[in-house]
Amino acid sequence: MNRTDTLIIGGSQAGLAMSRALTDLDVDHLILERGRIGERWRSERWASLRLLTPRWLSRIGGWPGGFGDPDAFMHKDELVTYLEAYASSFLAPIRQGTTVFRVESHGDGFRVRTNAGVIHARNVVVATGHSQHARIPAFGRRLDGGILQVTPTRYRTPTDIPDGGVLVVGASATGIQLADELHRAGRRVVVSVGRHTRMPRRYRDRDVLEWLHRMGSFAQTPERVRDPEASRGQPSLQLVGSLDHASLDLGVLQARGIECVGRASWADGGRMHFDDDLVENVAAADFKWASLRTRIDQWIDREGFGAFVAEPDDFRPVPLPDERTHLDFRAEGIRTVLWATGFGRSYPWLKVPVLDARGEIIQRGGVTPVPGLYTLGLNFQRRRSSSFLVGVASDAAELARHLVRTRHGARDVRLAGRGVA
Repeated sequence: MNRTDTLIIGGSQAGLAMSRALTDLDVDHLILERGRIGERWRSERWASLRLLTPRWLSRIGGWPGGFGDPDAFMHKDELVTYLEAYASSFLAPIRQGTTVFRVESHGDGFRVRTNAGVIHARNVVVATGHSQHARIPAFGRRLDGGILQVTPTRYRTPTDIPDGGVLVVGASATGIQLADELHRAGRRVVVSVGRHTRMPRRYRDRDVLEWLHRMGSFAQTPERVRDPEASRGQPSLQLVGSLDHASLDLGVLQARGIECVGRASWADGGRMHFDDDLVENVAAADFKWASLRTRIDQWIDREGFGAFVAEPDDFRPVPLPDERTHLDFRAEGIRTVLWATGFGRSYPWLKVPVLDARGEIIQRGGVTPVPGLYTLGLNFQRRRSSSFLVGVASDAAELARHLVRTRHGARDVRLAGRGVA
């Protein structure tokens, strides 16, 4: 039987950042990772994937490692190497190949059952990340068995997909990237478009994320927005981390010959049905981008940057395609559906009463209602950058200090950046 003060479940960026924070505070702890460091980046992402954030925005706690061009975008394999080097830099106490079967309250802490035995811990930090498993709508079960259904966690390259056309469902970052990759490989591609956030790669000759960073958007806390839950549910930015810093949006896809249709709403056998909301969703995304670029322009003028950057380019709305309400797979040669419909989380091993009706961990700033149980790495947990490499270290440092104070008898449970630092 093993004992430790704090057990961290998950050995990717969130778990490693928490480990570093606890190491700095001299807290005995252990990381459990079901596979290898950064396992999802290794085995559940497509082969060509690069991060959406430039390298200067992809550092854990500012740790540089063996970095390259700060304005370029790390390939997923580079990120794995970076995470391994980061773990080695402070001798992170990690047990790889260790699967957690059950976490339950026990005495003044927790009992954790794993494939390597039982571990007792005073505190547990769930750091399994925001994007654990790909979602497939329930109506996907109504499709004919002869139609291949695949998710981004299973897709690797276009050669993995049978000959024929592909329906990509989802038009956020993952959907548009995979649609473009499949089209470049010679496939006919149709993209089903729901809510999305249009964003150019560069604006006024700078990476668009540089403007958001300078304006303080990533440091924004849940208390500063009207509806934090709605903000957490926003679709990912329609960006691609390409070597040429090119933009990729629905207008670009259409110009390349990719057809866009409305949100997939129903399936029956060999047909997929779509809502007649394509124009509405495209127009809404254009409006949001137009509003954001106005705020960027105003910030540039207010801060006196105007003389040092390019002039604003002309706003070009995405062309509005004709809408149709269904697709016949056999008649149109579509043999595969790629579900780029987002990610979810599940905790079947967490036998502690902290899950809400949706199965999500109830938390505020990473602190749950159960003393000693924490979570880290969720979207917009303490700030908008909580699920980014650049933001998770700050969250981890604040949670670690809260954990230490609570362990020493402090009753301060103010959360989400208000007194927990």
